[in-house]
Amino acid sequence: MAIVETGRVGSGTRVWAFAHILPGARIGKDCNICDGVFIENDVVVGDRVTIKCGVQIWDGIRLGDEVFVGPNATFTNDIYPRSKRHLSSYPITVVERGASIGANATVLPGIRIGEQAMVGAGAVVTHDVPSMARVVGNPARIVGYEDVGHTRRGIVAHARRDHHTTTERIRVRGVRWIRMKRVTDLRGCLVAGEMGVGLPFIPKRWFVVSDVPSSRVRGEHAHRRCRQLLVCLRGSLRVVADDGGHRQEFALDDPSRGLLIPAKTFCVHYGYTQDAMLLVVASHVYDPDDYIRDYSLFKTLARAKRQQ
Repeated sequence: MAIVETGRVGSGTRVWAFAHILPGARIGKDCNICDGVFIENDVVVGDRVTIKCGVQIWDGIRLGDEVFVGPNATFTNDIYPRSKRHLSSYPITVVERGASIGANATVLPGIRIGEQAMVGAGAVVTHDVPSMARVVGNPARIVGYEDVGHTRRGIVAHARRDHHTTTERIRVRGVRWIRMKRVTDLRGCLVAGEMGVGLPFIPKRWFVVSDVPSSRVRGEHAHRRCRQLLVCLRGSLRVVADDGGHRQEFALDDPSRGLLIPAKTFCVHYGYTQDAMLLVVASHVYDPDDYIRDYSLFKTLARAKRQQ
């Protein structure tokens, strides 16, 4: 009782009653297209994708392998729709491999939802969602990050204000806390460091990040050569570090402790408080070619390095 007009449907894919797939669509292998799903022409669906009941996949939508789309989730492809006015081309919306979209979520046009991201039920996605991020609400905001594959749930390791050494084992290769000298008296608090002393590199660049809305992220890249020391001067934020095999989340809330991020470590900052101010001290001057911004490419490079 389904209407399947396309001839490009992979082996093992099941299309249930009252679904309608137009001629231009491409559907991968071992997918599950549930009752009442509509799929337009300029659509690509990867392998092992599940699309639950009541979903419409419009022109310009690209679903990667192993994506899950919950019941009645809504995609859009025209940010200013008018009756009988059609775009010459539609924005491309990409849901990357392994991402999940909860029931009744809404995704605006031209959005990229990263690999293994989790969009909560009823969320309204108005901006790109980073890989592994968990987002909820209207507009959707980041509330946490998912683990990678086989690793267990990441532990938040705090830079505690009481200066006791954290008991949490750091599992991400090369990441470690660095303690700065702190002096407190009646006049206030002084935190000091000396360039080249206590660091595994001579700093060549620094910058300060502030006034970041808590719903947005910073970082979201790795460096090929550059190493960084992250120090939260005021307020607090969270940092997710990923070496391609392990991920761990850290809370920065103490200016007397910095988090050392080695090269070839994918790093995301999020959850900034309104007053947060982050100092970043870098081992190299700015070089756009040193950045790895694509998480899939980063994982490929990390996997190749482990196999050497």
